[in-house]
Formats: sequence, structure tokens, C-alpha cells
Amino acid sequence: MLNAFFASLGAGALERITLLLNHVIASETVATDRLKPHAGRSVQLSLTGWPSLLPPPPQIAFRVTPAGLLEWCGEEPPANPDLRLTLDASNPARLAAQWFGGVRPKVGIEGDSAFAADVSWLIDNLRWDLQDDLAKIIGPAPAHELSRFAAMVAGGLREAVHVLQGLVKRRGD
Repeated sequence: MLNAFFASLGAGALERITLLLNHVIASETVATDRLKPHAGRSVQLSLTGWPSLLPPPPQIAFRVTPAGLLEWCGEEPPANPDLRLTLDASNPARLAAQWFGGVRPKVGIEGDSAFAADVSWLIDNLRWDLQDDLAKIIGPAPAHELSRFAAMVAGGLREAVHVLQGLVKRRGD
């Protein structure tokens, strides 16, 4: 029963993540242009080594739409995805720390090479312009100041993560 509860939370989160991904992709026509030739193809992210003490993560698989956007495949991922990405999730805390520290985790890639190249390009080049989205709601000047403040906080978090990683390394030696 508890697993069903966490699974429904994961499904809701993935629906919102899909909306955010599509918002970012749609903001750059070159991104949709790169995905359109792959319409109907699917990409699956597999989290390997997930700790058994944590609730299982939801199935993460997307299909490319004819518009060059993504749709979440739901709880039933495709049996044979065109592209399979694997990520070592045996230590979710370390994975989150790397992400907050600006370190891109190692990702294994299997499948169609042209599709993989375009997905890799999207990962390397697309960024959410939060300041632009905020400016539409609160105006450009407050959005700039809020973004500047958020960048300072993010920089502080990155520095804290680096310090903690250094302490953990020294303790392990």
C-alpha cells in the first residue's frame, strides 16, 4: 500500500517534469527541430542500484511527439526503447550532491546513435531561463534581482557541497 502511494507521487512528479521539459524544449526552436525527426521514438532512463530501503522510483520513459516535444510513457515503459540511458543511483544523496555541485553524472547510453547524439545535444545546451519566465509575471527588474539572489544562494550551496565532499573524502582516507 505504501509503495502504491509513493508510485502515485512519482507519477504526478513525472507529469510535471514532462511539462517543464517541454517548456524548456519549446523555448528553443532548434531543440524541437532536432527532436522532430525522431517522432515516435522512445527514450528510457534506468536508475541502477536503487537502494531497497527507499520506495522504488517510477518508470521514466518518454516518447518524442511529431511536434518535437516529449510525452511521458506512463507506468508502462516501452518494451524496447530506441534509446536507453542508465544512471547509477546506488547513492541518491551523492547523485543529488553532484547535481547541486554542477557535476554531470556519468550516464550509460545504448541505442540509436543519431537519436543519442541529439538527446546529448539537448542535455548539454538547453537551460531553463527562469529569469525570463519570472519577468513575464513580476516584471524585468524584480526578476533580475530575484535571479541574482538565487544565483548567489546556488553558488553558496555548490560551495557547501564541495566542502562536504572534501570532508567526506578526507574521512574515508
